[in-house]
Amino acid sequence: MEFGPGDARCYVAKASWRFAKTMPQWPHQYTVRAWRPDLEEGFCAFASLIRTEGVVKPWPRDAAMPRYRHPYLELDGWQYWTMSPVIEEVDVINRARLDDEEYRP
Repeated sequence: MEFGPGDARCYVAKASWRFAKTMPQWPHQYTVRAWRPDLEEGFCAFASLIRTEGVVKPWPRDAAMPRYRHPYLELDGWQYWTMSPVIEEVDVINRARLDDEEYRP
């Protein structure tokens, strides 16, 4: 079964998102797989969509030696990313507003 942008929107609407208060200098939100066991299938499918359809960008974008290079999936004014390339190991999905210059890769 294919998981596309419409499915992603449904998952995003159901997931619980929290502000990453330990990193206020890079404002973003996150959701944790374990918070909603009932959405496990959607979490994994969305993480896979991010990894396969996202565009790889360096972060921080203006660094001479970027710390990360992750796929970012843009959807409805947000960009989503995961930290692990192995879907089975992903336990957090992050997101930041595309219009937020502080975080943009």
